[in-house]
Amino acid sequence: MQMIADRVRIDGPHGTLVPQTSLTVSSGEFVVVKGEPGTGVTAFGLALAGRLRPSTGTVTVHDDTPDPTDRADDDPDQDDPDRDDPDRDDGDGNEDGDGSDDSDSDSDSDSDSDSDESPADESDSDADDSGDNSEDSGSRSDRPADSPDATAAPAGTARTASRLVAVVDAPGVSEPDEALPVRVVVGEELALAGRPANKAAVTRWLADHDAAPYADSRFEHLDADLRTRLLTTLAASRDGVRMLVLDRPDRHTSETDGWVQLAREHAERGLAVVVLTATVPDSALPTEPAHIGRLGQPDPARPLPEDHS
Repeated sequence: MQMIADRVRIDGPHGTLVPQTSLTVSSGEFVVVKGEPGTGVTAFGLALAGRLRPSTGTVTVHDDTPDPTDRADDDPDQDDPDRDDPDRDDGDGNEDGDGSDDSDSDSDSDSDSDSDESPADESDSDADDSGDNSEDSGSRSDRPADSPDATAAPAGTARTASRLVAVVDAPGVSEPDEALPVRVVVGEELALAGRPANKAAVTRWLADHDAAPYADSRFEHLDADLRTRLLTTLAASRDGVRMLVLDRPDRHTSETDGWVQLAREHAERGLAVVVLTATVPDSALPTEPAHIGRLGQPDPARPLPEDHS
């Protein structure tokens, strides 16, 4: 995958948020983008993710990788990880996996698509309310999933940046509610990724990622590196994600080693990674950063597999 931002400018109600900026990053690379403190840095990240339309310029994504979600789009029940989970509550006091005839639901959805009581509509409603699988809901202050897509997709590329790019920990967008327990935030993120999100699944995930002791802690009390690692790992687990945008991990800590290593690890796994920063001096960064407001940028870094220094 390659993402090309060409002369992107974003205007706000009181002036320019992001002056013309160009950036290119590909799978297996990571780049640090430096901007002034404020909303402009986040706005640029949202434009890269297809969640904010630039005032001028384009964001183009070239991606020829087969999309594993295409099969799920053809059959919405085929890859539902919670479909046969006896612990999953559908929100109506009933549990999924009760042996109901799904083939009837599929045929009903074709013939009675306008019926409010068809099984297919109930399934869609459950999917929309997937946060019910976790132990609470509402950790996101704002998640504009239906915002205008800023991507100019090339011919033959049906998918857009909004499906390929995950924005991590952006204030007011994908930042969790700091007052919620860690287990609730993880449950919501697992549900968003289409993965099992009941209590057992959340407990298992936390244990697998060395975070079980923090399950009942308020999210705001997590160590900065652990916070960023958990949210980034959860975002990377979403089907179809090819690129991560980490929004200003430097607002949680002045140390760079943790999030730099994290960016390198995900680049090594084949993702494109953009880290937005605002307060770290250029001299403290591992590579020459790109800058908001510039058209000519340094080449992104492509870490070697053993490069974790």
